[in-house]
Amino acid sequence: MENKLNSSQSGLSRRDFVKASAAVSVGAVLPMNRAFAAGSDRIRLGVIACGGRGRHDSTKCLQADPNVELVAMGDMFADRLDATRKGLKASFGSRIKATGDTCFLGFDAYKKVLASDVDMVILTTPPGFRPQHLRAAIEAGVHVFMEKPVAVDPVGVRSVIASGELADKKGLTIVAGTQMRRINHLVAGIKRIRDGALGDILGGQCLRIGGGMLGWGPKPRKAEWTDMEWQLRRWLFLTWLSGDFIAEMHVHNLDLLNWVMGSHPVKVFALGGRQVRTAPEYGDVYDHITAEYEYPNGVRIQYMGSQIDGVTGRNDLNFAGTKGTVYMDFANFIIKGPNAYTYDGARNDPCIQAHTDQIDAIRSGKKLNEAKRIAESSLTAIIGRMSAYTGRALKWDWALKASKLDLRPEKYQLGDLAMPKVAIPGKTPLI
Repeated sequence: MENKLNSSQSGLSRRDFVKASAAVSVGAVLPMNRAFAAGSDRIRLGVIACGGRGRHDSTKCLQADPNVELVAMGDMFADRLDATRKGLKASFGSRIKATGDTCFLGFDAYKKVLASDVDMVILTTPPGFRPQHLRAAIEAGVHVFMEKPVAVDPVGVRSVIASGELADKKGLTIVAGTQMRRINHLVAGIKRIRDGALGDILGGQCLRIGGGMLGWGPKPRKAEWTDMEWQLRRWLFLTWLSGDFIAEMHVHNLDLLNWVMGSHPVKVFALGGRQVRTAPEYGDVYDHITAEYEYPNGVRIQYMGSQIDGVTGRNDLNFAGTKGTVYMDFANFIIKGPNAYTYDGARNDPCIQAHTDQIDAIRSGKKLNEAKRIAESSLTAIIGRMSAYTGRALKWDWALKASKLDLRPEKYQLGDLAMPKVAIPGKTPLI
């Protein structure tokens, strides 16, 4: 990495974010499409956060269209940014135009990426930063591809919805990293459900039982790392950064659940805990959660999720309706009953398809805004976690409109930061 690499460790107050969020929709805005200001098909891309997901999404976007160029990059840490830029340069050569002057470090790196004349930005920071970064991108007039989930608490969900509304006013696109919405077998199969192949849905299950992720991230802690840096590098295991596994990873499954049901849930009751990931390096997250989600028509769906090594794995959804049953996972779709159906068509790369769809929408001026949908799927996961942490049943409307839960720290700076306490059902309050 060139010696000119820009760096900033300035602290940003959460109170500044709250004030800005309140003003997100104030003032007149005009539709805009920065990608064609100069009458060119070229799209100047920026990426904010350069870990594994940042490199993956940048790769897929560059594969989706030969006229995309990566011109700016930002991360908290030089080692992550340098490794990703080097890897992308090896794969895409001259299309990686980010230099030391357009690579930035620190909590305010996102501002500098957005100020680098980019048309589109990829947001792949830990989810706790997503609402703030999305708002800044939309205010800057930049199209956004953002990874899931898009928030870790109801305050963040409300901010994302407001930013989505502002994006519509500005004519900007927002695409979420819920790639299952674009995988061929699920698109074809769920259309059949929507067309009545199951009749009325009576109930179902949503399961994702996987490994414990015990080897994820750096261990042990280096002596020079502050509390904040340690938590940022171990973000998967901190609820304020990841939202816990139900939000960070299982949002894919819950997004499919909402897609099948045609709605978000109206109530949830969940229980959970941590039986295996109990060491301090595993932060405050749980390793198992089970929940009952109730949908507007009174149908109840059981969710079961865990991240524990050595147990039987599952990753599927099952539904029973008045006309049949369906089984689906990330590779199969099978309906049984009078409208029997098994998908056997073409397979696609849904990650590339997501970027293709967005780039086409940018060029054509077509509306494409997934902010509200992914905000609702994120909240579906969040309320499951909130219920499990507290042991309390809760309603969607209360969480969306009244909950004051805000997990952000008081200051974003590389200094002292106490490790959050592990939630205890029945004792942790519902906020």
